Amino acid sequence: MSQDSPHAKSRSVSVDDIGVRRQLADGSEESVTWAELSAVVIRVIPEGPWKEDVFLMLAGPDGTGTAVPSGDPAADALIERLQSLPGFDNDKFVEAMTTDADEAYVVWKAEAAK
Repeated sequence: MSQDSPHAKSRSVSVDDIGVRRQLADGSEESVTWAELSAVVIRVIPEGPWKEDVFLMLAGPDGTGTAVPSGDPAADALIERLQSLPGFDNDKFVEAMTTDADEAYVVWKAEAAK
């Protein structure tokens, strides 16, 4: 059996009240907590229909965060949680999820600390 390249493959994604964690096939982990979440970007890469082409990019502080493929089993729970964020741009989200343009759509940004 051939091995897929392990560097970007998810082993599992979990969404809970703390945040989002993505366990990668190489054993490393990416995560962001809801408290640290600074932006949500939908990244569309026109690779489809047979390759994953839409990613939910969750940005944390200092360039940390994770990217969850929209086809991941945890994506529905993640999308539901993201849509409950105050100020989430649902219209832009729908546009991003239905386009095949090679673009990044910012659908939510944390309020600047005042």
